[in-house]
Amino acid sequence: MSEVAAAPAMQSEEPHWQRLHPATLALAIVKLGPRSFNFLPALAALGFTGNWIYIVPALLAFLLISLLAAWFQWLRFRFAVSADEVVIESGVLSRQHRTIPFDRIQDVSIEQGLVARALGIAKVGFETGAGGGKENDAHLDAIGLDAAQALRTTIRSHRSAPVVAPPVAADTPEAAPAAADDRLLFAMGPRRLLTAGLFNFSLAALAVVGAGMQFFDNLLPFDFNIFNPMDWIDVAEGYGLDTWLLAHRWIAGVGAAISLLFIGFASGIATMAFANWDFRLTREPRALRRTRGLTTRTDVAVPVKRVQAAIVVTGWFRKRFGWHELRLQSLASDGGKEKEHQVVPFGKLGEIDPVLSEVAIVRPDDAQPWQHSHHIVALGPIIGATAATIGGGVALYLGNAVGWLGLVAAPLIALIALWAARYHRWADVGTLVAIRRGVWKPRMTLLPHASVQSVDLKTDFLLRPLGLATLVFGVPGGSSLASHEIPAIPLATAQDLRARILASGARA
Repeated sequence: MSEVAAAPAMQSEEPHWQRLHPATLALAIVKLGPRSFNFLPALAALGFTGNWIYIVPALLAFLLISLLAAWFQWLRFRFAVSADEVVIESGVLSRQHRTIPFDRIQDVSIEQGLVARALGIAKVGFETGAGGGKENDAHLDAIGLDAAQALRTTIRSHRSAPVVAPPVAADTPEAAPAAADDRLLFAMGPRRLLTAGLFNFSLAALAVVGAGMQFFDNLLPFDFNIFNPMDWIDVAEGYGLDTWLLAHRWIAGVGAAISLLFIGFASGIATMAFANWDFRLTREPRALRRTRGLTTRTDVAVPVKRVQAAIVVTGWFRKRFGWHELRLQSLASDGGKEKEHQVVPFGKLGEIDPVLSEVAIVRPDDAQPWQHSHHIVALGPIIGATAATIGGGVALYLGNAVGWLGLVAAPLIALIALWAARYHRWADVGTLVAIRRGVWKPRMTLLPHASVQSVDLKTDFLLRPLGLATLVFGVPGGSSLASHEIPAIPLATAQDLRARILASGARA
């Protein structure tokens, strides 16, 4: 079968129906792997009842039925692309006919998994902004990559131009070039990925290995716990190293620390490389387009006019070296996986500011005066620390030495809470509100007044006697109405800020 054409057909009364790429069947075979786990209980039941002879036929029947179902779904799925709309028909027993005008399409995303990249195909998703979440958006599971790019460019041209873009032939994707004013805003090469991975220290890989060894514990010739040092000594005993290991514990301790550091850094580098390989953020006429990924390559657009807020995140250690991360809260979701679009995973403020300017958001400079929340925001952790102290004392009274843990941890919790309260800051900068909080992972939210749909002023039995209030801002974005807040500020200040933001939204 020839390459699937995703470009619009010539205008005619009868739609030019097309099928998905035949490689869709290959993807269905790949998906059988995870789905086969659902069939394992049935096979186990056959084994427990002594019907071993039926296991292989049952497995073959499951594979055959799954492949036939995938083939029927592929055969009954067809789509057509005209000059101004996409039409999709699907369903084996009950048919569904869906028409999506180009004007209703907010974003066209292109995603490639490892198998799809090897086959030269891609999944194309159409985000329509319809209510009900991501399940109401349409997608084409597998079409040729060139055809997918041509379709995306055609839809973008239709939305950008006052007239309908000319038809594009599927076998000539170069006939639909990117817009001339597309420009690169940010990119990450291997060197930047390596640096980012070093700052992304993680022991997740060790946890996965430990969980795997616990899961397959019955298959091992001995009882083993990856987190128990005595198990390691038992393994060393089998090689005659137990005496040396006990006599040189400090060497073993240093070796273990070095191993943990190596695993942590390697895991961080691998995570960053797989997620952000060949990261590129480009500016299109109406959107910021982000492409990234090593095994799964994603191509997502963030419409500029749908950006509601910007969030600059860093870490206590990485901030010392000037590294930050930029996320955008948008009405367009991020593939159903994140509420915020990560548009700069690891960059300097000098690289982040130009991206912010593209969405008409300005980051406050260092000379901006910041106002502080009242220290009463630390009351909750202090109450928790008090409870830990009481619990530790009770445990010691009952003869349990673990109570010392509560007595030692409680003062540290209280001190950290009081210290963190100093970093609850905010500033009203012209047409936006900037909110800062966090010590270990500092976070600054830049919230334009025009994006705020609601402002709730809250007080309680603790804030009211002190003349304080908390402002909660309702901002659309992600899967639901997200909220940001400024806690424990003077009531008069909160009322004035609330009135100004609501007035600004009314004018907008």
